[in-house]
Amino acid sequence: MRRLLALLLPFLLLLTACGAGSQATTSGSPTASAAVTIPPAHAEALASVKVADQGKGKSPTVSFTKPLKITAESMKLLKDGTGAAVKDGQTVDFHEIALDAATGKTVGENFTQAAGSTVTLSPTFKSQFPLVYATFTAAKVGAYIAYGTPATPAVAATATAAAQPARAASLSIFQISSAKDPAKLMSADAVKALEKSGGLPTAKFNAKGVPSITIPKKTAPADLAVQVLTEGKGDVVKASDTISAWYTGWSWSDAKKFDSAYDRGAAASFSLAQVIPGWTMGLAGQKVGSTVLLTIPSSLAYGDSPQSGQPAGPLVFVVKIDSKK
Repeated sequence: MRRLLALLLPFLLLLTACGAGSQATTSGSPTASAAVTIPPAHAEALASVKVADQGKGKSPTVSFTKPLKITAESMKLLKDGTGAAVKDGQTVDFHEIALDAATGKTVGENFTQAAGSTVTLSPTFKSQFPLVYATFTAAKVGAYIAYGTPATPAVAATATAAAQPARAASLSIFQISSAKDPAKLMSADAVKALEKSGGLPTAKFNAKGVPSITIPKKTAPADLAVQVLTEGKGDVVKASDTISAWYTGWSWSDAKKFDSAYDRGAAASFSLAQVIPGWTMGLAGQKVGSTVLLTIPSSLAYGDSPQSGQPAGPLVFVVKIDSKK
């Protein structure tokens, strides 16, 4: 279940992924944003970086003094945008080009793709990536931002983790293309009305309790819909709790199953502070023993253009909360 938020380039390598329900694996509570300390930006390391816009659908031209000496995580607002100010809690779409900090060679880019990358500036994101959060929320739509990461040595494999190759220092340039207010949790009355109109999925269970799903041929809800199929009698789950759960997930667009604890034969354990926002928002406040159907918009899941292997767009989950710690 655990993952780091991932994009496809160096910044996104900070945000890697491993499975269906989770966000970056750090210990910060999603309600602890007030206590977050913003680290130094080390913007002086990026003083020579210049960017020239080449038009929509084209990567910008990036120049800098080579080799660029990056010894710590570094960020700098290169050019502010002319759009609306980016705000806390918004979902931000951006494009990126990544370059080798020593040679200037392009490592990868998604400016030439219609869809770029997406992050949600949530309290959890702020606690995990405070410098990125602070820099994005100080910018306007259209801004160019430089992000430097230092070289890292190779790490040998252990009994619990795979080996990690050495990585060269890198420079990424982001351009913010949009900032939108996040999806919200639907009211119980709104969920009931949508359910009555046939706008929500329906679940069935076989003799072993394994769920299957029927998804309507309609547009997915813009907000998070939570349907309590069976209410448990256990303790109420908090957003900071670690729980054990049985679950299955499907893509709304094609009703294709992409992950299931039932297929693995074991419940999954994870912190609700480390999962996609739709899980945190949808499961907090539920009782142990409950079975819940979550219809999650893409902005509260993995986005519309996630890392390879992750499902795109709106998602549907059936989750049975087995226990909590």
